[in-house]
Amino acid sequence: MDDDRIILHSDCNCFYASVEMLHNPSLRDIPMAVGGDPEARHGIILTANYIAKRRGVKVGMALWEARKVCGDLTIVSPNYDEYIRFSRKARKIYSDYTDLVEPYGLDESWIDITHSKNMLGTDTGMSIAKEISNRVKRELGITVSIGVSWNKVYAKFGSDYKKPDAITQISRENYRDILWSAPASDLLYVGRHTNEKLRKYGIITIGDLAKADPESLHNIFGKIGYVLSAFARGEDQTPVAAVGESSPIKSVGNSTTTPRDLVNDEDVRMVIYLLSESVAARLRENHFIGDVIGISVRDNGLFSFTRQHRVKIPTNISEEIAGYAWQLFKENYDWAHPIRSVGVRVAGLVPDTMPYQTDLFRSEALREKYLRADLAVTDIRRRFGYSAVLRGLMYYDRELSGLDAKADDHMIHPVAYFQNGNKVLGENE
Repeated sequence: MDDDRIILHSDCNCFYASVEMLHNPSLRDIPMAVGGDPEARHGIILTANYIAKRRGVKVGMALWEARKVCGDLTIVSPNYDEYIRFSRKARKIYSDYTDLVEPYGLDESWIDITHSKNMLGTDTGMSIAKEISNRVKRELGITVSIGVSWNKVYAKFGSDYKKPDAITQISRENYRDILWSAPASDLLYVGRHTNEKLRKYGIITIGDLAKADPESLHNIFGKIGYVLSAFARGEDQTPVAAVGESSPIKSVGNSTTTPRDLVNDEDVRMVIYLLSESVAARLRENHFIGDVIGISVRDNGLFSFTRQHRVKIPTNISEEIAGYAWQLFKENYDWAHPIRSVGVRVAGLVPDTMPYQTDLFRSEALREKYLRADLAVTDIRRRFGYSAVLRGLMYYDRELSGLDAKADDHMIHPVAYFQNGNKVLGENE
């Protein structure tokens, strides 16, 4: 279509590791990764070079686990100041072609070159993508993979399709051949849990998702069902935001109407922990942390309220989310009536690779332990089912603790992902 946009998605290959190998060439030909504190043996793998990845090292692995699959792995501590410097240099290159450059973490950016300041031949998208790729390699010493398409979701798929140092165009002529045959899990924001749920309904590929009835998807997933349907069909019309504008997702939350009225603090605390675990897992699946914790409460007299609180350190740790949510509840509810519905939400989202200022009064080692516990619980439940591991407080009432909050109605609040006529569907829809 003549009025299609031209969107690039540029992804710096193994970004942290690439920067480290640039500064220390001796790391290039050995398996290496960037992770927590190698001396203290705690932390997780943030990124690894391709040699380590081929040995089985994966992002998110505990350091001890990574060393188990790759005994000669070299782990270096992250140098965020340097990564931020390189990220800014890459975005400076992108901005030579357009003002519309939207970061997605430190290592990725969407670039809208529809009205580029540098028109390079008839095939503008591929021409500029090639020039950007060459410039990043020449000026920064690292490589990028770039997707070219008419929308952000397909461009993101294109940058993931071939790595490293590749350019893939997803066009209206080839998207069914390339994209629709790929697993549904390859689509932006289809996490592990969503993919498992799709498979239960026979939706295996992106093409299956594209062909599925949008109303059926809405019945299964709620509001996000419409978004996933539009993503799969290439109907995403989300604009590429300039630097400093809002992120694609505003918040991640979960709410539930309980099987019985909640009548005391113990009941509410149990449900808050259930919901917080589901929200934390969803945040980790989508690689977000957030610094605004919110709750919603509705009693059986139909009175409802919402409250939120900004915290010093952004989080995706269930223990922290539950603690803040519980504090908000205690400060704002007087038990005039039993409670029928509770919700927990995290907003103020940024990528989980974003550096943050630590708090002198909060132990990073303790936070690391909570995060490792969350990751272990998630893995156990993935393999053996939700009830395979539960917090001790869940045994207070098995009727309430029997709720699998992760499989309940979770909410992701995107910023206007696509349009229906003149109506923008997004967070309020």
